[in-house]
Amino acid sequence: MSFSSAPSRPEDWWKSAVVYQVYVRSFADDDGDGIGDLAGVRSRLPYLRDLGVDALWLTPFYRSPMVDGGYDVADYRDVDPTFGTLTDFDAMITDAHALGLRIIVDIVPNHTSDAHPWFGAALTSSPGSAERDRYLFRDGRGADGELPPNDWESIFGGPAWTRVPDGQWYLHLFDPAQPDLNWRHPEVRAEFEDVLRFWLDRGVDGFRIDVAHGMIKANGLPDVGDSVPAGQRQVELLGRARLPYFDQDEVHEIYRAWRPILDSYPGGRMAVAEAWAETPQRLARYVGPDELHQAFNFDFLDATWSADSFRKVVDTALAESAIVGAPTTWVLSNHDKQRHVTRYGDGALGLRRARAAALLMLALPGSVYLYQGEELGLPEVLDLPDELRQDPAFRRTGESRDGCRVPLPWSGDVPPYGFGPAGGGPAWLPAPPTWRALSVAAQTGNPDSTLELYRAALRLRREHTAPAGSTEPGQVTWLESEPGVLAFGFGRPAAAGSTELVCVVNLGAEPVAVGNYGTPLLHSQPAGPDTPTTLPTDSAAWFTRPATG
Repeated sequence: MSFSSAPSRPEDWWKSAVVYQVYVRSFADDDGDGIGDLAGVRSRLPYLRDLGVDALWLTPFYRSPMVDGGYDVADYRDVDPTFGTLTDFDAMITDAHALGLRIIVDIVPNHTSDAHPWFGAALTSSPGSAERDRYLFRDGRGADGELPPNDWESIFGGPAWTRVPDGQWYLHLFDPAQPDLNWRHPEVRAEFEDVLRFWLDRGVDGFRIDVAHGMIKANGLPDVGDSVPAGQRQVELLGRARLPYFDQDEVHEIYRAWRPILDSYPGGRMAVAEAWAETPQRLARYVGPDELHQAFNFDFLDATWSADSFRKVVDTALAESAIVGAPTTWVLSNHDKQRHVTRYGDGALGLRRARAAALLMLALPGSVYLYQGEELGLPEVLDLPDELRQDPAFRRTGESRDGCRVPLPWSGDVPPYGFGPAGGGPAWLPAPPTWRALSVAAQTGNPDSTLELYRAALRLRREHTAPAGSTEPGQVTWLESEPGVLAFGFGRPAAAGSTELVCVVNLGAEPVAVGNYGTPLLHSQPAGPDTPTTLPTDSAAWFTRPATG
């Protein structure tokens, strides 16, 4: 199957980029207060360059009360003092560009913080006012308006409506501190177009759009009704059915207005959507020459540990990418999902599978989004004390995303493992004692470590995918393999007299013979006496062999 992975022009860099997600609060602490910051990111840029990534995606660092980790924005044009200043941002992006790294920032357009000046003005204004029209205020149902306007539920649990003292209700699809904006209001649209330009003028290379499917709500705000099976929450329909508050057709008008803004700046400024839709065809509508450049492929993250599941996800994604004319994206973990080491079984089993999945993902065409710490093989921290958890969803549902947000271990034998400067305070979430063996310092130079596996894979990926300037498409060619095994050729188009790369992943229950795939190049498990000819279960390997083309 052909793909257009390699950029034929410098401005197409995003088509094959490896993007590293930085959860700013948990990446590196420069000032010793136990919370990551932009100066900390800046200090670790050489590590990311040497890791081999192409770009960084920074989670929100804007002014915020931090009810939802910064996804409740009070000022879209300033840096929260927790993370530094605009001067710190400018210095960080200057250094990143000097090192050949691009910067993608999160933009949160579905909702603001309740501390945003607009929402403050809405609360002090009367029902029907222009100030309230920027948000979604409605009268309640019932004899005295004591019931919410409809049956919509918050993603974080409970009703999606909160009543204000004068009796009206406002919509918040997430926490009550995150009121939803009214994207049919021209002032809202103009404001965010200006916010895009503000950060583009400062040199950002792209945007990750939070809740990109959510800005438009169905006219009349109709009930979801009885389409939700008994015992389930509405959020469980996300990506499987149409909800009146997600993936409305009118949302595409917003992105058709944003694309010319991005295209008006040099260097290939891009946008990637965090979007959920009920069918692959509807998700594909977010991507195109007049809308967004990419949308996250969460099906890969959700694939079960089986050859059939991964093969179906890969084939579907590549077919969709051919339809829209843009390479797909691949992701195994992010700040909202349990780390895949733990999803795959935790402990030695989970790590073994996670390393194999990494080689599978990095062999696929398109762009890859890594989540900080996956290159260290970090598991989910499952035993955080309840009193330390900060995820607003935990208070409403008992579910928490804090376990994947524990600050990174950089060095040393005791927490916080070099996360902050010597003499600094403890990190905002504690790392477990077992992480001393998973720190960057502990893994660097150990050829069997997960960190060195990622470094090697990223180097080989760059060397063996088509170089910038090439107009030839790459290929994924599925090869014959035993049940439970995925095998495919990848990288540069094969030509007579050249070599080609092969990725083989054993998701079955027994070791398999792989001597016919070529010369071993990289293995997800430490080499053993049978490595050249046998691939153990739950492992992957890359091979090189003479091209057949």
